[in-house]
Amino acid sequence: MMCKKFLTVLLFVLITSPVFSAGSSGGSSGDGAKPVSQYQIGEKMINKAKKFEKKNKADKAQKHYKKAIGYLLKHNKKFPADPDTLNYLGFAHRKIGDYENAEIYYSMGLELDPKHVGINEYMGELFVVTNRLDKAKERLAVLEDCNCKEYKELKLVIEGKKESKY
Repeated sequence: MMCKKFLTVLLFVLITSPVFSAGSSGGSSGDGAKPVSQYQIGEKMINKAKKFEKKNKADKAQKHYKKAIGYLLKHNKKFPADPDTLNYLGFAHRKIGDYENAEIYYSMGLELDPKHVGINEYMGELFVVTNRLDKAKERLAVLEDCNCKEYKELKLVIEGKKESKY
């Protein structure tokens, strides 16, 4: 009987506590802010870096890619089997010129999801940059039936008609 009362009180405290309801818009803090994951921060850093690249501000872009890696590594430590995180880790490493680690992260992501569209495109671009066109074409073949922009992008990069924009 005492145990039931304790569990009821505990459940009530959990349901009404700000920690439990932080993501709801009905919270008493008034700002309605949702918690942000390390992944989301890393993704935001990558998007900022891309904008800096478009403005030819390579140094700022590199700093943001490196920051993104830090956040993504923290997320990956908590959630190690997420192909999207591994894709961004590979992408950010490739953008800072660390091709070895980029390939490792892309490979890990493909082990989890062999048809991951983003990883296949970006790994193909990595293979083009590292002069392994045969391997890039293998990634293109995986994307062939996806009817997606990633297939078209990688095909243009392989044909030398376009530089990898990302």
